[in-house]
Amino acid sequence: MKAVSRTAQWVAAARALESERPDALFDDPYARSLAGSAGFEIIDRLNTPISNVYFAIRTAYLDRVVLEATADGPIRQVVLMAAGMDTRALRLPLPAGLTVYELDHPELLDVKEELLSGAAPAGGVTRVPVPVDLAEPWPEALKDAGFRPGCPTVWVTEGLLYYLPEDAAHRLLTESCALSGPGSLLTGDLLNQAAITDQKARPFIKGLAEGGSPWQFGVDRPEELLASHGWQPVDVIQPGEDGTGRWPLPVVPRDKPDAPTDFLFTARTTDPLPGPPRDT
Repeated sequence: MKAVSRTAQWVAAARALESERPDALFDDPYARSLAGSAGFEIIDRLNTPISNVYFAIRTAYLDRVVLEATADGPIRQVVLMAAGMDTRALRLPLPAGLTVYELDHPELLDVKEELLSGAAPAGGVTRVPVPVDLAEPWPEALKDAGFRPGCPTVWVTEGLLYYLPEDAAHRLLTESCALSGPGSLLTGDLLNQAAITDQKARPFIKGLAEGGSPWQFGVDRPEELLASHGWQPVDVIQPGEDGTGRWPLPVVPRDKPDAPTDFLFTARTTDPLPGPPRDT
């Protein structure tokens, strides 16, 4: 696989460790197999236990968004951008009639299919791998795979935007909104600028870059970024806020300069879903 795809095995290893805790925030029975030895080697090499906690909190947060958004109503498409070793289509109790599109590098998706050994979603849920490089044009590949433009959709950008060049990140936000129908949701995570340049974390950041996965894009005002691309922010929080889990560090004040932080976010299209017909 491409070097950048190795981060998917790193996250899978962290999910495996979380799933094996007695107080786990979620259960991913596929994570250890998908991580392989490579995922645990990255955990050992980078040696940042706080990352494992963050991945667990992020996974649980995005699980909740996907489940709540698809439980009732017209949303029947979920798009996992840079799906990596994500197994939401397999492990979450998703409703029948839902299609989950998994976009990522062809090499990663090939390895993932081999490691999953034929595992399939629950009845009525369709999982569709879409081989594509998200730094390049991708909407046509998604539409060719059966995606229906203009229909309500949940877009999941987990561990993606900060790995993209800035122009590619902006383009992804614009294009996902253009493909979305009323009531669609976008959810994921972002880093601020200080996280990209934090001197205290320099060995960790350097390790990512040397492994072929440099952080490239940070933003201090995620609400403004999302709104500028047609996404109305619904929820923008930092780890440790609003019951997000076992975050062991103080929440960083948003107005504190040069303080690195992460943001978990959910935004919706500005056009609401049509309501029930009114009696006339």
